[in-house]
Amino acid sequence: MSHFTKPAAGSWTEHYPELGTEPVDYTDSIDPAFYEDERNAIFKKTWLNIGRVERLPRVGSYFTRELPSVGTSLIIAKGTDEVVRAFHNICRHRGNKLVWDDFPNEETSGTCRQFTCKYHAWRYSLEGEVNFVQQEKEFFDLDKQLYGLKSVRCEVWEGFIFVNLDEDAPSLTEYLGTLVTGVEGYPFHEFTEVYSYRAEIGSNWKLFIDAFAEFYHAPILHMKQAVKDEADKLAGVGYEALHYELQSPHSMISSWGGMAPPKDLNMVKPIERVLRSGLFGPWDKPDIEGLDSLPEGINPARHRAWGVDEFEIFPNMSLLFWEPGWYLTYHYWPTAVNKHIFEANLYFVPPKTARERLGQELAAVTFKEYALQDANTLEATQTMLATRIVSDFPLNDQEILLRHLHKVAKDKVKEYRDATAAH
Repeated sequence: MSHFTKPAAGSWTEHYPELGTEPVDYTDSIDPAFYEDERNAIFKKTWLNIGRVERLPRVGSYFTRELPSVGTSLIIAKGTDEVVRAFHNICRHRGNKLVWDDFPNEETSGTCRQFTCKYHAWRYSLEGEVNFVQQEKEFFDLDKQLYGLKSVRCEVWEGFIFVNLDEDAPSLTEYLGTLVTGVEGYPFHEFTEVYSYRAEIGSNWKLFIDAFAEFYHAPILHMKQAVKDEADKLAGVGYEALHYELQSPHSMISSWGGMAPPKDLNMVKPIERVLRSGLFGPWDKPDIEGLDSLPEGINPARHRAWGVDEFEIFPNMSLLFWEPGWYLTYHYWPTAVNKHIFEANLYFVPPKTARERLGQELAAVTFKEYALQDANTLEATQTMLATRIVSDFPLNDQEILLRHLHKVAKDKVKEYRDATAAH
């Protein structure tokens, strides 16, 4: 028996008949050829979020991003006109990586007036133009206007910086569609206290999205996150979401939970009672504008038990809004068919007291433990999928976003392969 209302079709999955209800083939997570085509069909043709504007607080601010999924390194910089731009991180003279510190493969950030190549001191403006060539007269009819940095399409939405290597792709807002732009107006700019985690995970990138796009596993895998009586109760009840929505290639899940504070303090651990915080974040909502009346896209069911919304922005970004008044992002950057870099950023309003600071730190370390439990499980999943003993797996109605993700990835690769064969 359902705890919450389902669509007239009988289930969320059947509400989107194009998905089907048959078992899903997970060969797309272990096939090296499919992975290579994913890189070309998806990551080289799609808008990718690489950070937020708070990382570029002033003219001359910059940071680099290593993107193995598309095979390049980028410089993101704020120009003298305060426009955010992206460039391939390559000097036009002999191809040296332009911006790096002690180790070429590590990302860096800072502030400068121009970018200078370590090899031969060619210099480039913040707008990517060549403004100095060492011993310029030694070159043959060198036209500096032809040798500026190679730019990459870069657009900003609600403070999130996106890049796209495909010059023919639609605009960012057109790509995001009404499902994602429905959250516009959320006070993202107020959340400048950031806790970040990054790790290499031994699984296909889609498998980690699978883990976070369903909460069916939470009462079981994360049982020790709650006190025993509460954990046993949750395991007995199971999990069911309030609402799902698909707007291909994106999707979202809306869930209950995250009461702040919980109705019964015995439900949580002593340290959570003391610091008024936990996995769902600090209990006391920050006093800022924009949290009392949320954008229409958040909590679309308008359910009184709402706790968190998770938006899956295809291909590799998750954006989560928590009822107590904070948000977080996940990113999954493929490095091989069976490996990826996982990044998590938790965003809070800056604390005003030591207690608020400790409450945020408790939420951050609690989340870290939660994520480690998922990551460990995924590496076990990857090793067994690779045996190919079983390739088709049944997914339930609470795993609709997983079914959708794998369908979108397969459709994109098929489209790419068909187009490649036609040429």
